[in-house]
Amino acid sequence: MAKARDIEGLQADMPFEKAAAATVAVRAEELFEQSENVLDTTDIERVHDMRVASRRLRAVLEIYAPCFPGDQFKPLLREVKDLADALGERRDPDVLLDRLATLEAALPKANAPGIEAFAAPVREEQQRGNETLAAALERAERTNLKGRLALLAASAVEPSDEEVPEAAEAAVAALASDDGESERPTGDGAARA
Repeated sequence: MAKARDIEGLQADMPFEKAAAATVAVRAEELFEQSENVLDTTDIERVHDMRVASRRLRAVLEIYAPCFPGDQFKPLLREVKDLADALGERRDPDVLLDRLATLEAALPKANAPGIEAFAAPVREEQQRGNETLAAALERAERTNLKGRLALLAASAVEPSDEEVPEAAEAAVAALASDDGESERPTGDGAARA
């Protein structure tokens, strides 16, 4: 799995909006760095790495939401979530096919036709997921999601004192309701949010 980059210059005592700008910019860059060859169904880790990067970006967007103009922020967050959903549609069958291959390798060759009977519809689901992901990537390219996220990061402003705790509570709630595959920061990783 691709390791999250440290956020250069991120300090506990820096202004919230500066932390927002730096963190969102880096996490957005990471998302698009992971997109190379993501449609290659023979290397399922590429999808996993991009999906984790999308979840990291979503988390920091939600944490720093008060720093961004709502009219720009809300559509971008929705697009990041949509891209993450498309990555999930491709990732789920990838994982199942990988587990079926592991099972097939452990069982006698006589069981191969049975494993293949399970794998065939999952391969079709993987193909449909790949088509969904291809459309989502094309949409992100067409709408310049990368550039718009960079502009959003650069637009960070100081939030009011009330907005920061509300955003933190909302982000914690969103992470708690997540379906589990995202990486949770712990220890020194929390500083890398």
